[in-house]
Amino acid sequence: MANLMTRTLLLYVGFAILSVSQFIEAADQPNIVWLISEDNSHHYLKMFDEHGAETPHIEELAEHGLIYDHAFSNAPVCSVARTTLITGCYGPRIGTQYHRRSVMVPMPPGLKMFPAYLRDAGYYTANNSKKDYNAIEGKGVWDNSSKKASWRNREPNQPFFYKQSFGTTHESSLHFSSEQMEKQKTETDPEKVFVAPYHPDTETFRYTNARYRDNIKKVDQQIGQVVDQLEKDGLLEETFIFYFGDHGGVLPRGKGYAYESGLHVPLVVRVPEKFKHLVDAELGSRQEGFVSFIDFGPTALKLAGLKVPKQVDGKPFLGKGVQSSEVNQRNTVFGYADRFDEKYDLVRTWRKGRYEYIRNYQPFNVDGLQNNYRYRMLAFQEWRELYEAGKLNEAQSHFFESRGAEELYDVEADPHEVKNLANDPEHAETLKELRDELSSFVAELPDLSFYPESVLAEEAFTAPVEFGKEHQEEIALLVKVADLSLLPFENAKVAIEKALQSKDPWIRYWGLIVCSSFGKEAQEFALRASAITQQDPEPLVRIRAAEFLALISAAKPQAVFKQALKDSKSGIETGLILNSLVLLRDSEPRYEFELNREDFAKEVLKNDTVKRRLDYLLK
Repeated sequence: MANLMTRTLLLYVGFAILSVSQFIEAADQPNIVWLISEDNSHHYLKMFDEHGAETPHIEELAEHGLIYDHAFSNAPVCSVARTTLITGCYGPRIGTQYHRRSVMVPMPPGLKMFPAYLRDAGYYTANNSKKDYNAIEGKGVWDNSSKKASWRNREPNQPFFYKQSFGTTHESSLHFSSEQMEKQKTETDPEKVFVAPYHPDTETFRYTNARYRDNIKKVDQQIGQVVDQLEKDGLLEETFIFYFGDHGGVLPRGKGYAYESGLHVPLVVRVPEKFKHLVDAELGSRQEGFVSFIDFGPTALKLAGLKVPKQVDGKPFLGKGVQSSEVNQRNTVFGYADRFDEKYDLVRTWRKGRYEYIRNYQPFNVDGLQNNYRYRMLAFQEWRELYEAGKLNEAQSHFFESRGAEELYDVEADPHEVKNLANDPEHAETLKELRDELSSFVAELPDLSFYPESVLAEEAFTAPVEFGKEHQEEIALLVKVADLSLLPFENAKVAIEKALQSKDPWIRYWGLIVCSSFGKEAQEFALRASAITQQDPEPLVRIRAAEFLALISAAKPQAVFKQALKDSKSGIETGLILNSLVLLRDSEPRYEFELNREDFAKEVLKNDTVKRRLDYLLK
């Protein structure tokens, strides 16, 4: 009996010790809070840019923390950026690069969204409340994800990860009417705001700038309220607070475009007194190292003392063992821009040091191509009207004209990226270095976007990562074909001819895109392209051939497009075709197309991209 009582007592004491040790372990884990303002680049906060708005609450966070001068979203639009954040993975590698998603893809094998690892370790995870993921969330990510989510719903003394988004600065906040612009005055004086050199200096743009800066001030107050709640709850000095923007924006050429204005975000991290030993940097200092959204999840895990999964692409920039000297040596970031709603493009960026290298894989596909949601904004509408009236200078017109296959900007000397150095002999060495690094990177990733989205939806999106590995050699070959557009035409034409005769449809596809990139320089391939429009078994290859011929005014495209649209049973494929059609209709040499909804298969009309295009084309 005595032995039984002794064993029972020891068992009880053991449980008590275990319970206490778990409590101590939890107490030794910091809380982590992410406060995210939607749609704003670092240009709109004075603490990052002299022309930005005053943000005293965010500045107060910085006094007790770190300011990151080189923080980037990897993508310039919501769902792609947020999926990158929650997965720690590059979108074009895992199949989450399109906004809005046509297909929800699975997470990479063996990987969960990072809050799930925190939750498994005893954290309470709460999201208030935006998700907007392009990957399937899976189980166990959030204890609560709703507009009522709060850290206050957790168990006593339980560590927490809390994320809150603020829509005050969202693009929709600038969808005001002419009447509202006339009647609703701004706190910020429109006459005193800075207008970017790529924008026309008009009353509309000044008002839009002023209204947006007012929104930044409102977000600052909202962030201050959350911090006050943490302090009131006695949690401030045991909580890391990250403030950042979810991507750039939101004036024209911000959100949706892979320039600094679309990718460079503000980031401030407040470091709590209790856990400052996890930060190897002087509080109140500015950090020069490059960090991007792939790194944010791994950083949260590292701060919590957890292992970072091997399947992610990012690495921590804070936490035990992370040296600030090493972080400040990081000087490269990869960016990507694919489809935004109904507008297709394929742009990759490589920011290194003071330079941003932009690779436009379809340079004829102009930035200002119709995107219905973008053009709800009066500033967008006016900008296009002024361009069509011939009232813009060269920098302001660039948005509506074909781009070079490459752009290179010295961001320190030219922060608004209006002076393209790609053809400057003095920067030839830098151009080659960044070009080679980006080309190698996308081939090795591997970047799935070298296949059309419709192909990925049919063949890859059930297992994107595995598909990429299986097709890595072919993707590298497609990258090599695409990069023919970077050579002098005389050096490229033998390889172009070979590509156009390939048995692989996607090599032919890219060969034709290269022809369109060269434009009239590639006139000698017109006869071959004409034969492709009639004979190729792949509809998208026929469309790229017709597009090339139309761009150089060698043949009218209407018949080829009409037949392809009639035959298509895929909404995604139809969306790709309509993107080229809008380009040819709205840009020089401007072709007229006769379209009716009856020309499309019923299943195609259900596709969101197709709906948006037809709303525009048939209005």
